[in-house]
Amino acid sequence: MIQKITHTCQGTCSRQIDIEIEDGIVRRVSFTGGCHGNTRGVAALVCGMEVGEVIRRLEGIDCNHKGTSCPDQLARALKSAL
Repeated sequence: MIQKITHTCQGTCSRQIDIEIEDGIVRRVSFTGGCHGNTRGVAALVCGMEVGEVIRRLEGIDCNHKGTSCPDQLARALKSAL
């Protein structure tokens, strides 16, 4: 079964992240807003990865001393889905 998550971002240029998870694997990620090339790159890299591995790699990444980033917001969204 596919789990769909919509995460409202806080503290980043991205406004929202839409995620699909199937059997613990990230199947699709789409960012709304943010740096288009970077968010598309992050989304492409995490597709096919286990949720825990994505969290481990992206959690805590900071952008311009904001205390978060688009990748960190993705990790937070995935953590809340667990």
